This record gives sequence, C-alpha cells and structure tokens, in this order.
Amino acid sequence: MINELKQARLDKLDNIKKSGINPYPAKSNRTHNIKNAIDDFDKLSKSEEKIVLAGRIKTIRAHGALTFSNIEDQSSQIQLFFRKNDVGNDLYMMIKNLDVGDFIQAEGILFKTKKGEQTLKVNNYKILTKSLLPFPEKWHGLKDEEVRYRKRHLDLIMNSDVKKMFFKRTEFINNIREYLNSNEYTEVETPVLEAIPGGADAEPFITHHNKLDIDLYLRISLELHLKRLMVGGFEKIYEIGKVFRNEGMSPQHLQEFTMLEFYWAYADYEDLMKFVENFYINIIKKTFGTLEIPYQNTILNFKAPWPRIDYREVVLQKSGVDIDLYPTKEDMQKIVKEKGIKVDPRAGRGRLIDQLYKKLVRPKIIQPSFLINQPLDISPLAKKKDDDKTKVQRMQVLIATAEVGNGFSELNDPIDQKERFEMQDKLRAEGDDEAQMMDEDFVEALEYGMPPTAGFGVGIDRLFMILSNQESIRDVVFFPTMRPKDIKSKK
Repeated sequence: MINELKQARLDKLDNIKKSGINPYPAKSNRTHNIKNAIDDFDKLSKSEEKIVLAGRIKTIRAHGALTFSNIEDQSSQIQLFFRKNDVGNDLYMMIKNLDVGDFIQAEGILFKTKKGEQTLKVNNYKILTKSLLPFPEKWHGLKDEEVRYRKRHLDLIMNSDVKKMFFKRTEFINNIREYLNSNEYTEVETPVLEAIPGGADAEPFITHHNKLDIDLYLRISLELHLKRLMVGGFEKIYEIGKVFRNEGMSPQHLQEFTMLEFYWAYADYEDLMKFVENFYINIIKKTFGTLEIPYQNTILNFKAPWPRIDYREVVLQKSGVDIDLYPTKEDMQKIVKEKGIKVDPRAGRGRLIDQLYKKLVRPKIIQPSFLINQPLDISPLAKKKDDDKTKVQRMQVLIATAEVGNGFSELNDPIDQKERFEMQDKLRAEGDDEAQMMDEDFVEALEYGMPPTAGFGVGIDRLFMILSNQESIRDVVFFPTMRPKDIKSKK
C-alpha cells in the first residue's frame, strides 16, 4: 500500500517536472512567518499589503474552482484560499499535484472568511518541496515509543505538543545560561576524548585515535578538566556538554546525555546549597511560570527553603540500617543481602551503601530536598568534613525519587586526592568497573594549588524530564540511542 501511495506521489512529481517547474528550488521569497502575519493581521489586511508565507501543507480540500489548504511553519498555522480566477488556470490545475506534506510558498493578501477565519487569499504560489511519502494515518495518539524515537521527524510533524516541549527545553537551557552569565560565570569547553576518564563512578565508552594509535575514552564527566581551569586561575566557570556512560538503561538513564557543571572559587558546599536553591527556583519560575510543578500523581513545590536531609539518619529511618554499624565491606554485604538486595561481589563498601540507599531510601523522597553528610566511601572527590572525617562536604538535590544535582566542597588537597584515587584503583583491581581511575596528571595539577572551590553538576535531560512531566528521559532527547533494527544484541 505504501508503495502505491509513494508511486502516486512520484507520478505527481513527474507531472510537475514536465510542466517546467523545479519541485526542489533552493530559495523561498517568504516575507513573514505565519505568527508574525497573524499578530499583524489587522494592519496587513486593512492595507491589503501583499505578503509571502511558506510552510508545510497540513490539509488540502478542493471544491471545484475553489481550494482551501492549511500550511504550517515553525511559528504557527494558517488557512490558504485558492481561486482559479486569482491564480490562473495553469497554476490552479497544478494544485492537483500537491499533497499533504509538501512545502509551498503562497503570495497574497490577508482577509477573514465568512466564518471569521484568518486566511491568505492566494494570487500566486510556488512549490518548494515535493513530499514523496504520506504520513501514517494512525499516527495521532501513537503510543509506541520505539517508533516515535526512531522516526522523531514524524513525531515532530504530527504531534505539536512534542514540538512545543522541545522548544521549552531550549528555553530552559537558555535560562540556565542567562542565570549563570548574570552571576559572572564564564562558559568554557573541555575535551570529549580523554586519556583517563574521571569525575564520576561510571563505565566509559572506549574509542581509538588512528593517527596517534592510542585508545581514548569518551568523557563520563566534565569535572577534572574544569578543575584544571580553576587551578589555572578561573574563579567562576561552567560548561554544558555531552557526557557518555556505558551503563544500564532506564526511564531516568541515558548513555549519552547533556550535563551542566559549574565551579565557584572561594565557596563551599553551604554557599553552594544557597546558590543552587536560588538557581533552580529562578530558572523554573522563568521557564514554567510557577514553582508548583505537576509530575505524575503529585505536585512538586520548589518554594524555598528546601529541607536538608542527613544521609545516615534517612537511611536508618527508611531502611532500618545504621550504616555506621557496618564498617567493612563484608559487614555491609551481609546486611544488604538481608534487605533483599542483589549484591555484586565486586562492589566495595561505598557501592553497597549506595545500593541500599538507591533501593530503599531514595524512592521515598519526593519533594525537592538536599541530601547531606554522605559517607566518605561514596564520595572520592569531595572534601572531608572538619568535625567528622568519615563524612564529606557534599550535597545532592533530590526531586521525585531521583538525584537531580550533585555538589561538593571540592577536594583540593593533592595528597588526599591521590590516596582516594589509590583506593579507587584497588576497587577496580577487585573487579569494580565503575570505580575511578588514577589520574596522575590531575593530581599534579592540584599540586600547583587550587583555591577552595565549590562544584556542582546536574544532568539537564533528567531535570527537564521531571519539570516537563514526561514519562521517560528519552522523551526529552531528540534522538535517543536505539539498536538498529537489523542488528541483534551480542549479549
């Protein structure tokens, strides 16, 4: 059936070419986008000024010597009115070669129909692109996410709400930049390809540099290069960029995602919490117009102040486990198993604590909160607390059962940092693929001196997914990674 419909369009394409018309010209003479024309409708219609609009045909309805059509551009949609007497017999007859999906430009004057609909009376038109494939008849309301992700172009054409959501995402990111810029942060760029991946507990993707004949990693974080810039004398910097983690998939996880990280000299995690709270409140209010955000079956209230939750206390409250009573890996393995959690025998004490927290604690935290006083075992890049060396100066933003932000008083003691890396190296040797690698070059950079610094990172995709009330993080990414249909998994 598709082949027959495509053939019908190919026949129309042939008709257009035989008439001497180029169905794919390089340029349009558009004078207004549709929204601007509608906004200035009264002025333009009264003056009978000729304008040129362009867009994709959404509907077309022929009635003898009259034809109505609707076209859509990025800004809006408008009705076109074609009459044989206005456009001439040849051009009017050519309308039969137009289909839904084609792009055209139309010249004419604006008027209102008897039903009061704002319309362009066309006196000339031009084919800009001939569409060769029809849109799926049952695309509206399609629930097959895989098809929508694979054919995002159709999703955007057919589902206006999806397109609006992506425009909102762009506005959201612009508001992030505007807020940071207004607070004297400088935007920078750091390498995607790294000799040693660092800054997060994650398994990296590996690639190969042919010219240098070396293996490289796609970055899992922006952190360690940004800290080198702090060593170099920058005091307020940020980067928005892609990071890559070769790990599991879920409604909240992508292997390729957009990360924001910023660093602030002469500040600590207490300063950071105040700034982050204001930062979130500002960009949420500016983007969505409210601080009460619907998400699934609840309303998230972002009004200040956000509660601060002690890590040990909340784990004890929600799981019944006092992590301080289990000081070794073996002790922690036993209690985690007793709680019905599958244990990876390669995982160290920190990873086991993290599994306990993620399974039994975080799913119960809904409203925006700061999680503080994390154990040293799970925070290899954070400065220790002055009053308790087993805990660190770290804050995590928790929203709707998810971590949506992570910050530290950054570790700037090179001797301490090297010891942490050595601990992580030991975990890697024991089989923990997500433990961090030793980065001697970064340790050397710290030896030149980095000022007291607060650092923060957040996955923009996950945050926006929650704020825009989407079911999956894949909904807020244009082209999430998919296995090609003709390639089967090797696992």
